[in-house]
Amino acid sequence: MRRGLGRLRRVWRDSPAMLAEEAAHGHAFLFLPVVVGAGAACWFALPQSPPFWPFFLAFCTFAALAAVTRHRAGGVRILPLGMALFLGGMMLAELEAWRRGTVVLDSPVTTELAGVVERREVDADGRWRYVVRVERTTGPEVRRPPERVSLLARARHAPVETGETISGRVRISPPSGPALPGLNDFAFSSYFDGIGAIGFFYGTPKQESDPAAPHAWHAELERRLFDLRSAIASHIRERVPGDAGAFAAAIVTDKRRAISEETIEALRLSGLAHIVAISGLNMALAAGIFFVGVRTALSFFTGFAQAYPVKKIAALGALLMATAYYLISGFGVSAERAYIMMAVMLVAVFFDRPSISLRNVALSALIIIAISPSEILGPSFQMSFAATAALVAGYALWKHRAEKRDPEPLPFRYPVVTPVLASWNFVAGIFVTSLIGGISTAIFSVEHFHRLTTYGLAANLAAMPVISFVVMPAGLIGMLLMPFGLDAPFLKLMGLGLEAVIAIARHVAAWGGDVGIGRQHAWFLTVATAGFLLLTLLRTRLRLLGIPFLAAALLLSWQERSKPLADLLVSEDGTMVALPGGEGVATNRSRPPDFVYGQWKRALLIGDPVKPEMSPPRDRPPDTKSPGPKSAGAGANERRDLTAEETEAARAGIRQAPAGRFICTPRAWCAARTAEGVIVAAVEDGRYAGAACDAANFVIAPRARFDRCRSGALMINGDTLRKTGAIEIFLNGATDIRQWRIHTAMAGQDRPWTRHRNYDWRNRTFNPMLPEALRPLISDSGG
Repeated sequence: MRRGLGRLRRVWRDSPAMLAEEAAHGHAFLFLPVVVGAGAACWFALPQSPPFWPFFLAFCTFAALAAVTRHRAGGVRILPLGMALFLGGMMLAELEAWRRGTVVLDSPVTTELAGVVERREVDADGRWRYVVRVERTTGPEVRRPPERVSLLARARHAPVETGETISGRVRISPPSGPALPGLNDFAFSSYFDGIGAIGFFYGTPKQESDPAAPHAWHAELERRLFDLRSAIASHIRERVPGDAGAFAAAIVTDKRRAISEETIEALRLSGLAHIVAISGLNMALAAGIFFVGVRTALSFFTGFAQAYPVKKIAALGALLMATAYYLISGFGVSAERAYIMMAVMLVAVFFDRPSISLRNVALSALIIIAISPSEILGPSFQMSFAATAALVAGYALWKHRAEKRDPEPLPFRYPVVTPVLASWNFVAGIFVTSLIGGISTAIFSVEHFHRLTTYGLAANLAAMPVISFVVMPAGLIGMLLMPFGLDAPFLKLMGLGLEAVIAIARHVAAWGGDVGIGRQHAWFLTVATAGFLLLTLLRTRLRLLGIPFLAAALLLSWQERSKPLADLLVSEDGTMVALPGGEGVATNRSRPPDFVYGQWKRALLIGDPVKPEMSPPRDRPPDTKSPGPKSAGAGANERRDLTAEETEAARAGIRQAPAGRFICTPRAWCAARTAEGVIVAAVEDGRYAGAACDAANFVIAPRARFDRCRSGALMINGDTLRKTGAIEIFLNGATDIRQWRIHTAMAGQDRPWTRHRNYDWRNRTFNPMLPEALRPLISDSGG
């Protein structure tokens, strides 16, 4: 401990000289994307959208100061430049949000929808997922329709081609918000992907005979590329059946839905899920294999190799191949990032610059942030650049140390030892690469997925040689020969390699090395990332300053885990309520939705749910359909009012709710009693909301038409939940509502990707106000 503190003191004492050395090596450039990205991340994190012009004027001011003081030394030059870059990142984020302008659906609706198919993809069960550009909605007409929706067709049907018009009865909903305060908001990514709603078709969708409206040339070109992508994926799956073929199609075209859930789960648990996406690994292997192959082939022609720059020709070929790879990849986020990074490295070869360097990584990051600042908040961007930066920094450190040593120590100079040494270097290289990649991405895995894969190193050691020497070379040759119909042997070899990778993934997943870490402190990612960047981007001993930041991040993580769990959890739609305390996690659902409860389980490290106790059939609510002939102004299916006996029976049942477990009347209400004696009622049928208000202390009624209880009980209805999102309630050991504390996922936020939550379709206005009784209890947004 003393030695470590002494080393940090020496680093601080010698910092001026080391800063001069960092500047001499040009490492200041490495922090340009860091500062710009920090500005973008700060803009996205704000609860309200700030005005553009004050930031623009401040940017111009600091940019002018940076230009005037560019020849000065020290902080006089760095401060205005840093502020200009930071404000520039904020403006880039605002411009991207304005450019996207996605209309997100405000509330779930069932309607007749017709639109043009822009993309389509089949999953492992043969169901088609369509991305549809909405043309019209009827019965009812959606007053604020999204421009694009993602629709699943469960029924077997002849798939509708891209560019054709599809129609049918659909159920569409807004993208999901955070399952708990501080977790991932799926509406954010959907907004920047241009998807305003997700849903499914009732029955079989129909292809309309009317021709679709003509597209612009760029839209037509994109459609043709997506058709080519689909054709390639289908061809690969025909050549290689099963999960191996779906895996191969995903590596080539980024179409992943055809892979079975069992295989995806095995890849995730074993730490091999990164292979599925077209990421830096896939792009680097494909471009690297092509580059080495072309350069080796041209080197056999001695006269040509001496007369022409073979290395640059190979780099040009690899760049063209990487471009083709990107064009058939579907323009995914990870593929775009991998292509830009690879293009920067290959272009560096044209100018006789080192292709593998931290400057190229920083330049790639800067380009991506300038094009799509929203990517900086995604785990894909963070994990990809963290792994790349750590590997390049590790390679530079190893190369720097190797220059000071004898390259061939005496015992290794004998020819008989050379093959053994080469094999050892190969195995050690894979081991170190996998180790650095796993450690560098652990921070972001913990933050976004709340888990660590402990056996990922073993899985990568076993699988990466197969990927590097069998799968990618066979796939590359197969794709080059596909236009000539000679791809079958190579695609089958690729499939055999992927079958081996799947077997490795399932074997390692069976070891059970998936360790839950839980939700992290709000400042964990910021502090940990600062420490990681100092360790990887600096050359001198100044990088040791990153260690205290990482230690502080670990302390924040421990502090978050030591906090008590909330007494109540409520999903954003109010259909699921849970009591985490007691012997288990009591829920009001016999089968909680895996999508929501799975996130709760990983974030809070809670166990399996305890099913509610269902009332016997004789106590179930009466038929909700009104009997007798259809009357004027009232449909035959209109619900009737409850009788006094039914209302009193509901009051009595809620008052008798057991402690630590829900008791439910199906399709009507559920109730439970907490350890403090607070009665919680979850009302499914809005007609029982009044009875619940009379009998309970806290009422969740998504279908209630009012938002306050005359009895003084706390009421949360569907309109309120739309504005707050998922909530956590801390009772603080009291039955007095005024002593409760509520954390919400979305309250107080008014951003382009959250505005739909405040939209009132009845009067076509945006109203962010919450009920007066709820506002004093909200102490933290949790974001």
